[in-house]
Amino acid sequence: MAHRAACGLVTLAASCLLLACKDKAGAGVQPGPRITIAAAANLTDVFQVVGTRFEAATGIRPVFSFASTAQLTQQIENSAPFDVITAADATHVEELDRKGLLLAGSRAVYARGILALWIPPGARAAISRIEDLDNPAVRFIAIAKPELAPYGQATLEALQHVGLWTRVQAKIVYAENINAARQYGMSGNADAVFTAYSLLLREPGKVIPIAENLHQPIDQELGIIASSKHLEPARKFVDFLLHGEGRAVLLKSGYAAPGP
Repeated sequence: MAHRAACGLVTLAASCLLLACKDKAGAGVQPGPRITIAAAANLTDVFQVVGTRFEAATGIRPVFSFASTAQLTQQIENSAPFDVITAADATHVEELDRKGLLLAGSRAVYARGILALWIPPGARAAISRIEDLDNPAVRFIAIAKPELAPYGQATLEALQHVGLWTRVQAKIVYAENINAARQYGMSGNADAVFTAYSLLLREPGKVIPIAENLHQPIDQELGIIASSKHLEPARKFVDFLLHGEGRAVLLKSGYAAPGP
């Protein structure tokens, strides 16, 4: 009897120890706080890196929702539960700020975008500069809708600046955002694509950066959503982009530093 009782106590102690270990292990893998970022489509690639590094540094998990800046702005105006917007321009962020939808003083330029012309591998026409788009061998040119995407608006301005817009307008195919424009080239449905340089760093084919003096600067702004329920994590993400490792990642990934 005494032996059985002793065994029972040992078993009970072992079980308690096992449960304690499980509790500690479970506590160690509890998910940290999450924030939701409304991110312009040009950030699709670079934010995979930024997100991973930010979570490793802070324990905060960023969840990204990618779309055109105009679409994201509309969603925020319709009370979408975002914490931060990282836009592809300044105009839409200014609009949100004017409507009182951003935390006061949170607006900032975090990067300057670079527009590029991409000639996918296998394209029929020989294209080495923007003026070559007038070549009859160029059948389809993919761009993001100018009314939705700042890079699309910059494309329109560049084509107008060099006197090409009216001559190539019939060749234009429109995409909802610049990532979708890139897909036209990847699928072989466009001979030339205007998109963000940052989306082309790993793409085969020819990449031709467009001179910045052909369009208005693509100053990309961010802001913290005033209704965010995660203001401190949101501030940490913004600081990571403006002053931390995120800024270095952007500069290595096809973006320029904000202008004066």
